[in-house]
Amino acid sequence: MPRKTLAELIEGYPANAPIPAADVRAAAAANPDEPVFVVLDDDPTGTQSVADLPVLTRWEREDLDWAFAQDAPAVYVMTNSRSLAPEDARAVNVDVARAALAAAADRGIRVAFVSRSDSTLRGHFPLEPDTLADIAAEHGEQVDGVVLVPAFGDAGRVTVGGVHFAGDAEGYVPVAETEFARDETFGYTRSDLAGWVKEKTGKAVPADDVLEIRLDTVRAGADAVAAALADVRGRRPVAVDIVTEDDLRYLSLGLIAAERAGRRFIYRVGPPFLRARIGQDVPAPLDPAAVAAARRSDGAVGGLIVVGSHVPTTTRQLARLLEADSATVVELDVTEALGEGGAAYLAGLVGRVVAGLGCGNVVLHTSRRLVTGKDAQDSLAVARRVSDAVVEVVNSTVHRVSPRFVIAKGGITSSDVASRGLEMTRAQVVGPMQPGIISMWRPVDGPAAGVPYVVFAGNVGTDDSLAEVTATLSGN
Repeated sequence: MPRKTLAELIEGYPANAPIPAADVRAAAAANPDEPVFVVLDDDPTGTQSVADLPVLTRWEREDLDWAFAQDAPAVYVMTNSRSLAPEDARAVNVDVARAALAAAADRGIRVAFVSRSDSTLRGHFPLEPDTLADIAAEHGEQVDGVVLVPAFGDAGRVTVGGVHFAGDAEGYVPVAETEFARDETFGYTRSDLAGWVKEKTGKAVPADDVLEIRLDTVRAGADAVAAALADVRGRRPVAVDIVTEDDLRYLSLGLIAAERAGRRFIYRVGPPFLRARIGQDVPAPLDPAAVAAARRSDGAVGGLIVVGSHVPTTTRQLARLLEADSATVVELDVTEALGEGGAAYLAGLVGRVVAGLGCGNVVLHTSRRLVTGKDAQDSLAVARRVSDAVVEVVNSTVHRVSPRFVIAKGGITSSDVASRGLEMTRAQVVGPMQPGIISMWRPVDGPAAGVPYVVFAGNVGTDDSLAEVTATLSGN
C-alpha cells in the first residue's frame, strides 16, 4: 500500500480542537472516585511521555508503599514482561496487581490498572489485560471494558478509521506492513484493531464484538465518548481512534465521565495515554542545565551508552553516534559471551569499559548480528542470555566507577540495566530528552543513585537522536 500523508488519512474527519490539559486535571479532581493509576509497563520505555512520577523495578510491599506515599496520580511498575514467556508474564501481572491492591487498600485509595505496551502492537495481548481484569474481579471490581489506545503521535503511530498506522512526515502505512509486524515473537497480520483483536485472541473475540470509537466521536467531545461507552460490559474491547494530544484529552474526559457513571476499565495503551488521562501538560525536553540539576556531583569523566536493541532504527542511530562522538567502543560479541569462556571474556570487557570512562564516553554494544533461537520462545531465551551478559558488564562497572550518565538503548536492555545492572528498585521520572520520547530517570537507590539514567526505546527517534541525547547529557 502506498504511503499516505496524515492530511490524507484524516480527510473528512472534524478538525482538531485544542483543549488544555488543565481541563482534564479539573475533571479528575472533581471525580469522587478518581483512582491512582498503576501502570504495568512491559518494558521501561513507557515513561518517555511523562514527568515527575515514581517508578518501581521491584514490587515488594515497601516499594509500593513508597510509591503511593509520593501522592502522585500514577505509579509506574517495570515488569519487563515483553521479554518473558506467557506463563511468566502472567505471573508477574498477578503479583504486581495483588500487591498494588493490598497496598492501596491499606491507604484507602482506589487503583486502576494500565497495561502499557508497544505502540506497534507487540506484546502479550490479550493475556495481560485479561490477567489484570481477573485480579480486579478477585477484589470485587468487575471490568466493563478493555480500552485499546496504541497511538503514539510523537513516534509516528496513529489510529484512524479503526486502522493503526506507523509513519512520519513522509507518510504513513498500516502497521502490519512494517518491520514490527514481523516480530519473531509477537508478529501479526492485521492493522485494523478489531481484526487484530480477533487474530490475537485466536478468534475467541470476533471483530464485530470490538467497539470502535472513531475520530469523529472523539472530536465531538466528552459527552459523545461517554455515550459510546455507556453500555460497555463484560470486558468488551474498545478500540479508539487517536491522532493528536487533544484527541487523547477528549478521550480522557469521556472516560472520566463514564467512570463517574460506574463503568470500570483496564487500559492497554501506548506511552502518551497516561499523560493525557492524568491531565499532565506535555513536558518540555530536558536541557543540559536540567540534566546537571538532577545528577550527583561526583563521577567519571564519561557516560556509558549501552546498546542492545537490534532494530534497524537503533543500528542507524548507533552509526550516527559513532560518527559524532569520539567514544571508546566496546563490542560484546554474543557468540563469545555465550560460549564456554564467557566469564573471562566479560571480565575483560569490564576492564575496558572502566578504563574508557576515565577518558570520555563509552559505547557498549552487542554485536549487530541478531542471534535467534529455533522458535519464538527459544528466541526470547537467547535474548535473555544476551541481556544477562550485558547486565554483568554494567553491574561490575558501576561497582568500580560512577558513570557521568547511563543510556540504555532497547526495551529489554533498559529494563535489565536498570533493575539488575544498576540495582535500581526506585526512581523518579525527570522528563523526556526529546519531545514526547526518550525518558530520563533519577535513581534513588543502588550504586548508581543520582546518576542520570536514560531509557531509550529501540524504535523511536530520528537517525540523529542517540547522538543528540548523548551530547545533551555530556554538556555539563
